[in-house]
Amino acid sequence: MIQLADVTLNLRSAAGEVNVLRGIDLSVAAGEAVGLVGPSGAGKSTLMMIAAGLETPTTGRVRVAGCDLVGLSEDALARFRRDHVGIVFQAFRLVPTMTALENVAIPLELAGRNDAFEAAEAALAAVGLDARTGHYPDQLSGGEQQRVAIARAFVSAPRLLLADEPTGNLDGKTGDAIIELLFGLARDHCTTLLLITHDPVLAGRCDRVLHIADGRIVEQDARQAAE
Repeated sequence: MIQLADVTLNLRSAAGEVNVLRGIDLSVAAGEAVGLVGPSGAGKSTLMMIAAGLETPTTGRVRVAGCDLVGLSEDALARFRRDHVGIVFQAFRLVPTMTALENVAIPLELAGRNDAFEAAEAALAAVGLDARTGHYPDQLSGGEQQRVAIARAFVSAPRLLLADEPTGNLDGKTGDAIIELLFGLARDHCTTLLLITHDPVLAGRCDRVLHIADGRIVEQDARQAAE
């Protein structure tokens, strides 16, 4: 599902060039759940952005869901994400002027689906928010907003789900419920999962854990996914 080969990313700053990623090689199989852990600034989120086609590497090959991303136009990358990728951000990233139903329907409307709102309603019901479809983000709790974000990520039945610190803005009890929901939906949909986290216990729920430091993958642990 994900194949990165010798991926580097160098960014310019006032202090000179910054090497964000330094020769990343990564292969993630279809249906696999992989946790990516490491300190702040290690390159975790940047690696996810490259896998999503939201960032262009300086060098290297990026192949995701059968698509070679390097060199694609912005329009082609947008279509790639629409057709293959769901993303759950730590900060939810809901449109504040849209209801929960409208937020979840966005990717389906962009895809031209005539049943966008019916499918969005079913997706919200699947995350336990069928009674909150008409509410705006500021009328929802943090946990409810994240569940809307998860419903939006899954509504198109993506082959790949990228989750960046999905519980980072939530309290412990709510975060635990969100993780159970995330892993349950990924399992039910046979979705490949790349989970970015600071929490090694959370990462341990995945089939495999990768440790990244200073822009390099420094360690890999095979784990048995929790039931």
